[in-house]
Amino acid sequence: MSVLPLVFTSGWASGINAYAVVLLLGLSGATGMSDQVPQALQRPDVLIAAGVLFLCEAVADKIPYVDSAWDAVHTVIRPVAGGVVAALLTGQGGSLPELAAGAVGGSTALVSHLVKAGTRAAVNTSPEPVSNIAVSTAEDLGVAGVVVLALFHPLAAAVVAGVLLAAGIALVAFCWSRIRRFLRRRRERRDRGSGTGTAVAPGGGRPPR
Repeated sequence: MSVLPLVFTSGWASGINAYAVVLLLGLSGATGMSDQVPQALQRPDVLIAAGVLFLCEAVADKIPYVDSAWDAVHTVIRPVAGGVVAALLTGQGGSLPELAAGAVGGSTALVSHLVKAGTRAAVNTSPEPVSNIAVSTAEDLGVAGVVVLALFHPLAAAVVAGVLLAAGIALVAFCWSRIRRFLRRRRERRDRGSGTGTAVAPGGGRPPR
């Protein structure tokens, strides 16, 4: 129970940027800033891989439509990462608390990821890239701030993460019409690219055979 706030917070953050979570936690443990970080996250190879992937995400996440494609690829990666990080934080290999922590972290990461993907789909209905850059930067700063807060004040960080998650769900519900418009446009572009669109005659009917 004592590690549950940190598990929840890391799950929420992993759903937004799993690589940033692994990198921040690993560096915090490696530099001695926190003694709650498991050794598995402090390994040099893990930190290097997380750092490289974080830089890739920092670029892809700020480009319209590329960010949504990146989110689609990470629909499985982020929840799995959230579950693994949560399980490691319990420090009890193969135990029931570890399995429970993994379930909490993974499910929270999945909901957080879906909120992020839905929000980004709504943002992509605007053609300019400034909003994507602003939203992505705010997400990165939010993840960094909440994860660092969780290392020193886990309960307060969990409350902040819970409020942000609830606000994100409400925002996605409010922007649902824009998200549907984005999905329709993407489907139309895909149909045009594959040549499966149906031709329409000038009068509105199907073209003659």
